[in-house]
Amino acid sequence: MISERLKPLMANNSAVRMMFEEGNRLRAEYGKDKVFDFSLGNPDAPVPEEISKAIKDIVDETPVMELHGYMSNAGYEDVRATIAEHLNKLHGTSFGKNNILMTVGAASALNIALKTVVNPGEEVVIFAPYFLEYNWYVNNADGVVVPCQTDENFLPDMKRLEECITEKTRAVLINTPHNPTGVVYSEEVIKGIAEVLEKKQKEYDRAIFLISDEPYRELAYDGIKVPYITKYYDNTFVVYSYSKSLSLPGDRIGYLVVPPDMEDSEFVFETVTAVNRISGAVNAPSIQQKLVARCIDSKVNLEYYDRNRKTLYNGLKECGFECVMPQGAFYLFLKSPVEDAGEFCNAAKKYNILMVNGASFKAPGYVRLAYCVSHETIENSLPAFKKLAEEYNLNTL
Repeated sequence: MISERLKPLMANNSAVRMMFEEGNRLRAEYGKDKVFDFSLGNPDAPVPEEISKAIKDIVDETPVMELHGYMSNAGYEDVRATIAEHLNKLHGTSFGKNNILMTVGAASALNIALKTVVNPGEEVVIFAPYFLEYNWYVNNADGVVVPCQTDENFLPDMKRLEECITEKTRAVLINTPHNPTGVVYSEEVIKGIAEVLEKKQKEYDRAIFLISDEPYRELAYDGIKVPYITKYYDNTFVVYSYSKSLSLPGDRIGYLVVPPDMEDSEFVFETVTAVNRISGAVNAPSIQQKLVARCIDSKVNLEYYDRNRKTLYNGLKECGFECVMPQGAFYLFLKSPVEDAGEFCNAAKKYNILMVNGASFKAPGYVRLAYCVSHETIENSLPAFKKLAEEYNLNTL
């Protein structure tokens, strides 16, 4: 039999798999255009045109052993230097190649950071709601998740944060722009978090790390700026992925920043490099490393998601649903019209609408809709949402 430790993971995995299979079943029965699957954050925005050309050029121009052979476990030096220079230009940082570890996407980077700093039994504070797999990343490091409830706008509450941090706290994990709520943490919020952590580091006389998960950094709307966290707190890891910014989730390429101002930065970088190797990844995919360096200024068309965001939000409001306009990422958090959001999700399936119960994100009473789908899917879903709203006697406009 499997490990007792993994049984809860597999139970949750079964629920996710059932939703995926339900989508396939509905599409087979009713047709793809009549099923409105908002369950998965799988980017539908087109990959930037220059990406395909760059892949072909890299394969044609690069010697075989250089392209497919081993490199430093931290990644190609020139790629890391290019990314460091890019970040310095954008954010006024002072990174070099030995502050950038190339990783197999953001998930790998998060696991590496946690494995590097968390001792067995130490606590990682995470603002709720949060991405459900964070539990397992912390569990992989033998740590303990401490959920910290946010305010009514899903923003960190500094008083609650102080109460959650104890002598066992090793890290605070944040995600902005945020999955599942679409919230972006302002500079004021980041400064508040940094102030609390500085105070607690002094109180307990030990390093407390801030781990910032930023795969949606480029997906911020209405001119909203996403603060770069290392400016505000020295002991910060920054986790990044190109899955969303370039629509490359299956290519599994990202990086981990270990800033020079972090305590024992050089030794920490040596350690994350070793953890990358022993985790089984060994190194990030070679072609994808060269690809992101060559296309360092590329990004998906933000208007693609912004159009979806506005259409879905306005359509749901017209149906009488209660939701907040997302500031970033590609998720909309909808308040369930009944206390049991699971019941609401099941009712939505009658109209071929698939959503994720907010309880999966430590937010009962809400559902998450991923609007990284085609615009036609959103437009075609609105009559179904209207029927769903009528079932709950909502006041449609």
